[in-house]
Amino acid sequence: MSERKLKIGVLGCGPIAQAAHFESCTKAKNAELYAVCDIADELRERMAATHAAKKQYKVYGEMLADPELDAVIIATSDAFHVTASMEALHAGKHVLCEKPLGVSLEEGYALKEAMKKSGKIVQVAHMKRFDIGLQESRRFIRNKMGALTALKAWYCDSTHRYTVTDAVQPLIVTSSDAKKPVNDPKANLQSYYMLAHGSHLIDTARFLAGDIVSVRARYKDDAGLRCWFVETEFANGTLGHLDLTVSVRMDWHEGFQVYGENGSIIGKTQNPWYFKTSEVEIFDEETAATYRPLGADGHFYRRQVEAFADSILNGAPMLGATIDDGIESIKGMLAIAKSVETGEKVYLSDIVGEL
Repeated sequence: MSERKLKIGVLGCGPIAQAAHFESCTKAKNAELYAVCDIADELRERMAATHAAKKQYKVYGEMLADPELDAVIIATSDAFHVTASMEALHAGKHVLCEKPLGVSLEEGYALKEAMKKSGKIVQVAHMKRFDIGLQESRRFIRNKMGALTALKAWYCDSTHRYTVTDAVQPLIVTSSDAKKPVNDPKANLQSYYMLAHGSHLIDTARFLAGDIVSVRARYKDDAGLRCWFVETEFANGTLGHLDLTVSVRMDWHEGFQVYGENGSIIGKTQNPWYFKTSEVEIFDEETAATYRPLGADGHFYRRQVEAFADSILNGAPMLGATIDDGIESIKGMLAIAKSVETGEKVYLSDIVGEL
């Protein structure tokens, strides 16, 4: 780690910043919470005091004009992700953008062009890539699995999730002055849940098995119990099945199974706010033995910030999701939506439009 700390400004003082990003910046070994920015005065001032940010800004452009600021975390509503990221790049700042990267392919490609021109880093905050259980699974797949045959992955939110999160998260402070999108994102829950949860599921599948070529999806809504079953084909020939369900009448249910030439993996992923590594069992055919990584450090949000800072300060390879990963996630979500509508297999290479 570099002796110098990356000076980060967080745009948006809402729930995800309060539950994850402020603490991650203050706990990171090679970064610091340099500034916070929010249009809501009382909320911004309270967060700046609580988390000891050195500076606070009401106007985003003023924060970006600060010469001491190195990078920003975009912790706003999805609709603002790309425009806020582009402003940061134009100001010469690196970007860690909350997932999903955007809500349309067009804005994703525009951001990619802006990144190329800026010479700065854009990392998408798919924080599950910093879950040690998933990292060890990916390492085994790449180094020892041999031919990968099949992957099943599921992400099932729970009706009891808020009972759990209210107990373990800090009390989330809200403000009526917070900036909101023109259109209510929750007006279309089918789209909202895909953006909020489906983006995680798609990125986890891609992280383990590689690029997705096509999907065939079915969708059912039983009085608000929404379920997507997605038949998935990967570029390397792996067969896949993805299950996104919101919300199951049980505890949080997330995980994956992988079958390959030289082994298999079974993983159970915890409710993210426990900050606990996935429970992963990796069977190695060569030794006929199963091992289970401990993964004692389960603060994947902090680990994400540290890796982001390491790439900027020391030129380390990017371990998180790239802008191309973010764009492929958008393609996957759009393809699933189109397949639900048509009932047909949809190739991601044919996808255009927005969610």
